[in-house]
Amino acid sequence: MADRGDLGWRVVAGVAAFAGGFVAKKAISYAWKKGTGKEPPTNPESPEVQLREAVGWVVVMGIGMEVARLL
Repeated sequence: MADRGDLGWRVVAGVAAFAGGFVAKKAISYAWKKGTGKEPPTNPESPEVQLREAVGWVVVMGIGMEVARLL
């Protein structure tokens, strides 16, 4: 059974990961809006979203989140 100190560090690591992911998503969304002049697609399956835009968003978000995870 894990001792209390180990559990505390796991909680801290979980909170830090959540905060990092939240900040990364906001930063990527901001960069997308500045780069394209449009809001990021909230539903890439919507008929109003072009395939090129949906794929671009997925690629940018995937790369951005992996970079944030590495940092």
